[in-house]
Amino acid sequence: MKRLRTGLRPAVALVAAALVLTACGGGSDDDQDSNAAPEQGSFEYVDGMFGPEDDASDPQQGGTLTYAAYSEARSLDPAVSIAAASTGGIEMAALYDVLMRYDAESEEFVPQLAEGLESNDDLTEWTLTLREGVEFSDGTPLDAQAVADSQERYYSHTAPDAGLWNANIASVDVQDPRTVVYTMKQPFAWFDSLLASGPGMIVAEAAGPVGDAFKPVGAGPFVLERQRAGEELVLAANENYWNGRPHLDELRFVFLGEQTTVQDSFESGSIQAGYFRDPDVVDPVLESGVRGYSNLVAISDTALINGTEGRPGADVRVRKAMQLALAPEMVRTRVYDGHGMASARIFPEYSRWYAEDVDVLEPDVEEAKTLLEEAKADGYDGKITYLDSNTSAGRDTGQVAKSALEAVGFEVDIELLPTVTDLINRMAVERDYDFAGWGLNYREADPFSKLFTTLHSTATQTYGMPTSPEMDAALEKLQGAQDDATAQEALAEVQEAYNETVPFLTWMPFAELSAWADNVHGVKGAANSIVLFDEAWMD
Repeated sequence: MKRLRTGLRPAVALVAAALVLTACGGGSDDDQDSNAAPEQGSFEYVDGMFGPEDDASDPQQGGTLTYAAYSEARSLDPAVSIAAASTGGIEMAALYDVLMRYDAESEEFVPQLAEGLESNDDLTEWTLTLREGVEFSDGTPLDAQAVADSQERYYSHTAPDAGLWNANIASVDVQDPRTVVYTMKQPFAWFDSLLASGPGMIVAEAAGPVGDAFKPVGAGPFVLERQRAGEELVLAANENYWNGRPHLDELRFVFLGEQTTVQDSFESGSIQAGYFRDPDVVDPVLESGVRGYSNLVAISDTALINGTEGRPGADVRVRKAMQLALAPEMVRTRVYDGHGMASARIFPEYSRWYAEDVDVLEPDVEEAKTLLEEAKADGYDGKITYLDSNTSAGRDTGQVAKSALEAVGFEVDIELLPTVTDLINRMAVERDYDFAGWGLNYREADPFSKLFTTLHSTATQTYGMPTSPEMDAALEKLQGAQDDATAQEALAEVQEAYNETVPFLTWMPFAELSAWADNVHGVKGAANSIVLFDEAWMD
């Protein structure tokens, strides 16, 4: 029997602008300025495709599609870079494809590079069936052994989802050239989503080891043509792609930095598609009536807190004081001019995973002062540094954090790095920060995988955030949940564990968009806000 979610159907075709924007409070008529809430919009935040229906049906061959990425990937190796749209996931999917992809319309993980995926009734065994005759771009076969080898390469290193994989998968068995059987350590309801992410991006043996010698050799619709660090990544059509040569001749990624620069370039026509996540840019893009793909993402705008010994955040009183002092509404109003959604919850009211009966750490300046004074009485000097990239949102968020925290007694320095890539290296590789702007990005389709990867004590993306036995227990309950009620109960326990440990600051969920021009057709949505260009074309 085919099991693609086992009854866990995250049905999200929501959030009307009326729900979001009427909640964007404003001052009196005498107090209106550039920070006031925007007027009611004529758009919706949705999970899936947005904009007018595309009725073009006669694909044309050729052309170069230019896409403005959010940041340059640390590496094109899925064992190194997080497979999400904001961190190189679109580029990697173009090079390697994905075994499975998330289809927002059916609300299921469906085969892409794979032919099928099934589980047994108790979710302890999953069977992957591959398409016949698929080859890597170097001509070697992408068979079951190649899949097993690529995944061993992935989980044997400190890959982004290696901790999640190793905690759940007991064995990977090659049964025949087209069949891989995965045996779980315990029931695992969310395994299909893993094959839509880094472990589902299969690299050829010729790609080489993890590290500087790596070469991006995959079976995706495109192959590497040229790369100029900090400027562009150009991919050429893979003539031997399993689903036929792509319509596009080239897929070009550019790295423009500021979201407003991406917006201006998109509106001027100098790029045909781009990634948008800052609410003050997302809202105008949605209102413009273009087509695209959107994912609603919880904890998209946040600050991670380094809880390792010797850092200010090692003291839970300091972490709680920070959350109580920094009202999410301040970030929404002052950083994004009143656009977007503000919430102190992990999963806000729009989400099917919203824990209505669980209290959250709402802003409380007096309690923040009390906690900070207690920490200072025990020797803390009150000093802390905020780290972010040198973008308009990063600069503004730093100033909001400084103002709010200093109002309760902190002494805040701000350090801004040149690019988002620099920020990723500083946090994910060096772990050198006190608290820093980030996006954890918990998604409706699969809340478990990223929660585990960022908050479980055995995970690889905690980046110094504190964990707890209570959080581990809640996540382990969630990973085997076979129905919505159990999953929602576990997620309520996740919220309660967060309230006790405060590993990050909760500010805003985002709608992450890829938008494209009217002459672009055939783009498909996938997991983690990734879009696929294997069937894309331009007229």
